[in-house]
Amino acid sequence: MLPKAARAATATSPLRVGFVFFPNGAIMPDWTPTSEGTGYELSKTLAPLAPVKDQLLVLSGLAHDKARANGDGAGDHARSCAAFLTGAQPRKTSGDIRAGQSIDQFIAERIGHETRLPSLELGIEGGRQAGSCDSGYSCAYSNSVSWKSASTPMGKETNPRSAFDRLFGQGADAKARAERDFYRKSILDSVAADTQRLTTSLGQSDRRKLDEYLTSVREVEQRIERADAAKAILPPEGYIPPKGIPEDLVEHIRLMYDLLLLAFQTDTTRVATFMVANEGSNRVYKSIGLNEGHHQMSHHRNDPDKVAKLQQIDQFQIEQFAAFLSRLRDVREGEHSLLDQSLFVYGCAISDGNRHRHEDLPILVAGGGAGTVRTGRHVRLRETPTTNLFLSLADRMGINDVDSFGDSTGRLGDLA
Repeated sequence: MLPKAARAATATSPLRVGFVFFPNGAIMPDWTPTSEGTGYELSKTLAPLAPVKDQLLVLSGLAHDKARANGDGAGDHARSCAAFLTGAQPRKTSGDIRAGQSIDQFIAERIGHETRLPSLELGIEGGRQAGSCDSGYSCAYSNSVSWKSASTPMGKETNPRSAFDRLFGQGADAKARAERDFYRKSILDSVAADTQRLTTSLGQSDRRKLDEYLTSVREVEQRIERADAAKAILPPEGYIPPKGIPEDLVEHIRLMYDLLLLAFQTDTTRVATFMVANEGSNRVYKSIGLNEGHHQMSHHRNDPDKVAKLQQIDQFQIEQFAAFLSRLRDVREGEHSLLDQSLFVYGCAISDGNRHRHEDLPILVAGGGAGTVRTGRHVRLRETPTTNLFLSLADRMGINDVDSFGDSTGRLGDLA
């Protein structure tokens, strides 16, 4: 971990790719900018992204045909989630599941050997991988966007401590891990001697960079420990605590974004997915003053009150993503930022949640892609497969020996 974190600023910085998924579609009139090109203005929902507008590519007109029924009847939520990163029509079954390999795993299969973790899968909500969750579709379809193969969804980490240990704890031997768990020591303390030796061999600039990195790691770990301590307090008799830690949703989301940042900053992995909620999630967003379930409200039937509340949820999620992008921009890698050296796709495979539409999707691309993406624009497309975008992202990750992915019809030339 540490040698990678402290590599010289002149070293070649790798390109990373991430996919952030949100559920239940969006209020598209408040999502879509009204103007195009480089002079576009951010919409109401996208307004929190103003500080990183120059690093955004807003894509309108992308579609996911395989999220549509195509003869399979109801089940748009499960279908859209399974198709989002695969471009494959999922088999309608609660048992013998089949979708397709997702783009993150397709990329990880090719470049994952270059990092300790081939890929990282994060989420906020857990969920079953068996049984029926949506009109005869397996729960696995609603709870997974990452698929190692057509029949193997990737499990995601929803517990920040488990994710942290996966990223940074596997290098310690059993005795050291046991000691850390018993005394609640910082994982950094166990490598203090190695850190000291490394520090003495670095120049002033690299020592400062290492110190900044170690400080950020310690801050994340301390926040996780505070969340653990809060959860250990006994609740009132009969109170059923919510699943996952920490209990505060905003803190949970921020922690997972911070862990994703650390995973990329340390080059522990270069491929990641993050589900801010499962598809069809009926979470109640009390932190922004709402008391109705998200999925329930998404069938709004044009009720102005429900539409306004759904827009609040859309904007809340964008605010969390915007804060994450700003933190990526603040991490320097030589002359560039971590955001410059990353590509993030933010979106889902439902546009209008009320009517379950799968065209004109809410899709953003963020990050400079090491200079391979012309950002600061809003581009309008028409019924273009989202997998065309994925094929173009694979090109930028050095995988350009394939002509198709999922239901793609070609590459998306509008990126450059």
